[in-house]
Amino acid sequence: MKCKFWTNLYWRVLIAVFIVFAQDLSSRRGAQAWTYNYSIIPNRTWHEARKWCQDNFKDMVETQNQEEVDFLNNFLPFYSKYYWIGIHKVAGLWTWTGTNKNVPEEFQNWAQNEPDKLPNQDCVEIYIKRGKDTAKWNNENCSKLKGTVCYTDSCAQDSCSAHADCVETVGNYTCQCHPGFTGPRCEEPIACKPFLDPKQGSHYCFDPFGFNRFNSSCHFLCELGFELIGAPQLLCQATGHWNHPVPLCQVKPCPALNHTSVNGGSIKCSHPIAPYSFNSTCDVLCDEGYELRAQGRIRCDHTGQWTASVPACTIKKCSPLLFPVWGNMTCVDTLEPFSFGSRCGFTCQEGYYLSGDSTLTCLASGQWSEPTPTCTVVQCNILSAPPAASMQCQHPLGLYSYGSTCTVQCDEGFDLTGTNVTKCSSQGSWSHALPVCQAKRCDPINSPPHGSLSCTNSHGSFSFGSRCNTACDEGFVQSGTGLTECTSLGTWSADVPHCLVKRCPALNSPVFGSLICSDPHEVFSFGSQCTSTCEEGFLLNGTADTECTSMGTWTANIPHCLAQRCPSLNSPSHGSMVCSDRHEVFSFGSLCTFSCKEGFVLNGTADTECTSLGMWSRETPHCLARLCPLVDQTPQHGKMNCSHPYLPFSYGSLCDFECNEGFSLRGSPAMTCNSSGHWSSDLPTCHPLQCEPIHPSSLLLSMNCSHPLGNFSFGSQCLFTCKEGFSLNGTDTLICSAAGLWNGSLPTCIDMQVGSAMLLYTGVGTSSVVISLVLIGLALLILTRFKKRGKMIKSDVLTWEDKENPAFEF
Repeated sequence: MKCKFWTNLYWRVLIAVFIVFAQDLSSRRGAQAWTYNYSIIPNRTWHEARKWCQDNFKDMVETQNQEEVDFLNNFLPFYSKYYWIGIHKVAGLWTWTGTNKNVPEEFQNWAQNEPDKLPNQDCVEIYIKRGKDTAKWNNENCSKLKGTVCYTDSCAQDSCSAHADCVETVGNYTCQCHPGFTGPRCEEPIACKPFLDPKQGSHYCFDPFGFNRFNSSCHFLCELGFELIGAPQLLCQATGHWNHPVPLCQVKPCPALNHTSVNGGSIKCSHPIAPYSFNSTCDVLCDEGYELRAQGRIRCDHTGQWTASVPACTIKKCSPLLFPVWGNMTCVDTLEPFSFGSRCGFTCQEGYYLSGDSTLTCLASGQWSEPTPTCTVVQCNILSAPPAASMQCQHPLGLYSYGSTCTVQCDEGFDLTGTNVTKCSSQGSWSHALPVCQAKRCDPINSPPHGSLSCTNSHGSFSFGSRCNTACDEGFVQSGTGLTECTSLGTWSADVPHCLVKRCPALNSPVFGSLICSDPHEVFSFGSQCTSTCEEGFLLNGTADTECTSMGTWTANIPHCLAQRCPSLNSPSHGSMVCSDRHEVFSFGSLCTFSCKEGFVLNGTADTECTSLGMWSRETPHCLARLCPLVDQTPQHGKMNCSHPYLPFSYGSLCDFECNEGFSLRGSPAMTCNSSGHWSSDLPTCHPLQCEPIHPSSLLLSMNCSHPLGNFSFGSQCLFTCKEGFSLNGTDTLICSAAGLWNGSLPTCIDMQVGSAMLLYTGVGTSSVVISLVLIGLALLILTRFKKRGKMIKSDVLTWEDKENPAFEF
């Protein structure tokens, strides 16, 4: 344990001294010093070692110079596993990790027989304080565990210019200039000597680092017609010298020309720079009758070539002449056929004449002295086909010329007069005059009756092509084709049509009427006029007159005859009506018969008929209630009450009778007027009610009666008296009441002496009789009243109590 403690203490002190030493070096150089750090606890693989350096310092030490290698070997402690450094193999090449640049061979510091070719040994370790190959490199497997050496660089971003590499040294750095640059920071590009443009030339330069500085590239150009002698491009090298001398510009020559080589001409040249060089021009001049076949001037261009070959002067030629059609040609040529000086003569065959000069000469201009003549065929007058004819011509040599033959043919419908064939002769005249074509004629035609005829005659009246159109007068129609034409055969294409009058539909007389027509042409045809009339009792419904128009239609339809209408009739009240209608209801001829109901009689004529004037022959009758004999007085001592539903004392009238008090009705209490005009019963009478006749029961009693209405009848009054010595037992007066009863019992006469006893007996007996009679009378009265009420006729008229007797109202 004690030994391990001192070992750790030793390494810590050594690291501290190493750091202080590095800082001291930095302070002495006035720049950021390059410091080293190492670690052997723990051991790391190559990749772990680099990551530890990058995390805590700058990167792994790369040992870029021997000074640095010696420093590390002297300063780092011996470690049996040695130390990883920042070099490894990338794509088969050993590469610095910091700059990612390949390690040049002169910088490689391998131990003897290293690096070996064993697989996967792609990382580099350094032998520190090893007995053999100390401070040398060895390639190892990157996964092995070794010590770690890190650095913090002293090179800053602005330590050197971009044209230098900052090389770390122990405690300092150095700017290692790139080729072409100089200065403490390698910021100054090396300059080359300036130069001038070549004569007849120019140059342009590309100066990446300044005018005529390192890597300046200058390109040289010569003017048009000059060529560059020397290098076309100069480059300022890192040595401060151009890589080639400045080139020259020399004019380009063209081949010399032979002035005697031009046949029929000469050459004349001008040389602005040098004989037969750039921009020299030569003109070729031809003698008369000769011409250049190309551009007459040639020039030496910038390529050292003539713009064209020396042109030749060739004899001018006129265009070759051909034998004129239908002619001959003879030529004499001095040099070449149809060339300058040639002469040609021309002649024509029979039927042709020469148009132009008969002799032509080829002039120095290359043109013939005159246009080439032609042999023109002899012409005849132009022919036109005669009217109504066609002409076919054959022209073997030209229109209407020598040899032309024309044949005339008349059109259809025309006859030819003369010769139909003529020919053009060599003298220019026709062998015959043209013929004449005359139109064929048709027979004359006339207009049809009731029509007109209009014709168009293209070649004469009624001749071929004449067209005649027939038009019928208004109201008439053609019986055939209206158009006819005179044909090529001299006949008409159709006969002249007839004009037939237009027919209207046949008419019939209206029912219950007649039709009278006038027909100027035919029955029911154009112009026919018809008039409709109706029989007696009928009226015309529509227009009476109609006419057949030119369109074959009537101006109006046939009207209808409608029966004359009479006013409508109604059945009489309490009656009926029966009608027979021959035509329509309540129209002419209708017969109506009237009848009355039972109890009614017809007041008027029972029959009436609708006349032709639309009036009824008689007025409508009435049904009146049948009358019964007039009841002009009431029964004596009685009353009469009558009701009349129709007329007084007529069918249905009801009369009720009632007697005065004290009287009784003898007969029917009511009578009705029946349908036969008779009362249902005789008129009743009122008789006074009869009381029972009374007679004195003894001679002692005397009676004196008065009878105003009849013996012992209503109103009779009887007075009783007794003989002297007797007294009246009972009432002294009896009156016959309205009930037909005496108002008391018959009295008696009693002896005054025995009157008391008898009076009592008589009084009791009389009272019993009187009471019985009164009760019987009341019963009879009630029965009588009930009987009268049962016989009363109920109707809608007022009762006896509500109305007075009409019989007494007059």
